[in-house]
Amino acid sequence: MSVFSDAIDNFLYPVKDLLDDETVSEIMMNGPREIFVERKGLVYRVPNKFRDEDALLTAIRAIAQSVGRIVDNDNPRLDARLPDGSRIHAILPPMAKNGTTVAIRKFSKEKLTLKDLIRFGSLSATAARFLDICIYLGKNIIISGGTGSGKTTMLNVLGSRIPKTQRLLIIEDAAELQIKAEHVVMFETRKEDQQRGITEVTIRDLVISAMRLRPDRIIVGEVRGTEALDLIQVMNTGHDGSMGTVHANNPLECCTRMETLCLMGDVKIPPDAIRKMIGSAMQIVVQCSRYHDGGRRTSHISEILGVDDKGNYVSRDIFRWIQTGKDVDTGIFTGEMVPCNYLPSFFEDIVINKLPFPKSNFITPEWANKILKSAA
Repeated sequence: MSVFSDAIDNFLYPVKDLLDDETVSEIMMNGPREIFVERKGLVYRVPNKFRDEDALLTAIRAIAQSVGRIVDNDNPRLDARLPDGSRIHAILPPMAKNGTTVAIRKFSKEKLTLKDLIRFGSLSATAARFLDICIYLGKNIIISGGTGSGKTTMLNVLGSRIPKTQRLLIIEDAAELQIKAEHVVMFETRKEDQQRGITEVTIRDLVISAMRLRPDRIIVGEVRGTEALDLIQVMNTGHDGSMGTVHANNPLECCTRMETLCLMGDVKIPPDAIRKMIGSAMQIVVQCSRYHDGGRRTSHISEILGVDDKGNYVSRDIFRWIQTGKDVDTGIFTGEMVPCNYLPSFFEDIVINKLPFPKSNFITPEWANKILKSAA
């Protein structure tokens, strides 16, 4: 029995049934007696509870020890990846006023494909084919969205469509991606541990190293710091088809978010120059959204066309998901992903490569056109 399995059996037994339940995607503990789970995008309270605060705290310390981390008064935050790929984050009192607060995002054993996303209603067949073409043509793609919106799933799916002849380097803070490709090299950051003499290795460090390892494409699992500038430079220096994810609410905010992250460090590049770099590097933004019915859908697929004379980012929607109603019985939204009457700037590349994707695929149906105009 592994140290981690022993920690679960002996200390996490109050929630072991939730860990084993494949319908549960996340477990949230707001102290020892208030536990919630996420199922199909919706949050529910469950009757599970720990005996007291000490029991929960002991469980977190046991998990930290099993993965080689320390959590105590001097280190009150735990951010770790469990052996099965799940992520755990914990905050100890007195910072956590409800008691030890924990979230476990479970590792998905199911490897999804574009066909699965179409079947789930996250993408239309036409939009999925378009994204496949973008991957084939080596367009730089940023996947944008909020927490739990499906960014990692989308990145897994798109990354698995990369041509077999290309070398892919993946860089993550905590290894989550399950990209199925012929030639994949994976890197994971390392936290500093002064007591054990272990130095920190950041995403930025690994991006710099990756550039020297002959990559065709580089994927940064989650961009949330100054490594944004390194990814933008990767995209601008011949590594076409590179990808990453970022937290943002829509494609334009995605550009602004990347700009903010680039400027967070000790950067001596003028903001205007960074804005132009971002505008030329980012080509496609895939916006993932979690809706109030719990559904995760691709709300926008947009092209970034640089910056205008006033320094504003220019974005044009290629496909959008629009809601047309709501099922009275299930509460699930009904809707459809439709084209937005915009022909991408690289349409000639599609024609030259003889890819079967006619102009008619970009024409908005009349009924959808009325909804899009009224929304605007």
